[in-house]
Amino acid sequence: TSIEKAMKMPSPKIITNLMMLRGTLQQYHPLVIEGHTRDTRCASTVANRIVNSLQQRWEEQNVTKPIILVSQGDPLQESGISAITRNVAKGLGVKRCLVCFDDYIDPGHSVNADRHGVIYEMKYSQLLDVLKEHDEHLFHRLEQAVDREISNKNNRRKQVGKEPLASYYKNYALLQEVTKSAMKIVSGGLTLAHTIEEITEFSVTSFYSVGIDLGLVHEEDVVPYHMQK
Repeated sequence: TSIEKAMKMPSPKIITNLMMLRGTLQQYHPLVIEGHTRDTRCASTVANRIVNSLQQRWEEQNVTKPIILVSQGDPLQESGISAITRNVAKGLGVKRCLVCFDDYIDPGHSVNADRHGVIYEMKYSQLLDVLKEHDEHLFHRLEQAVDREISNKNNRRKQVGKEPLASYYKNYALLQEVTKSAMKIVSGGLTLAHTIEEITEFSVTSFYSVGIDLGLVHEEDVVPYHMQK
């Protein structure tokens, strides 16, 4: 199975400092794929549609740098975002870069991450450093915006008789938005592809609007799934 194959992959190169991070990532055009973990559709079918759309977009935008697919620690699974991401990397013939939480935030995140096709690995705190060096107030603005969005979502959940979002939503929303923002700062470009047409209101993926509202990611960086025929 693909899970058995992944267990035999060579270890990725660990990014140990900011100079190494910049020198490595500025060579690439980063691709981030966002979607739901609990997605039972055929991963290869979804991935093929995304691959076709991405190739068309990059041709239109004349992207000449090699692509690197940036993963955010999703555990190895046979379906959902983990499997779709793996299939997109295979379809494009590209390698992957892995971003994981530091152990002080979530000690299990790195342990369980899918490393299939991963050639570089780095920590969330290193990407925070990229943001802080670029603009010392940037992370604070991002964190405030995520807090506001969580508050708004919890108000809407209360109106329909639902419990507040779990506490981990904030960290994962920040991981998602910090990763994209830092990658774009370092590389000078970014592509964000969604795996679903209708992003559910209370998903971590839905926080992508925060990065767009702050101007950290632009609408033209996004390849929505409904464009993929």
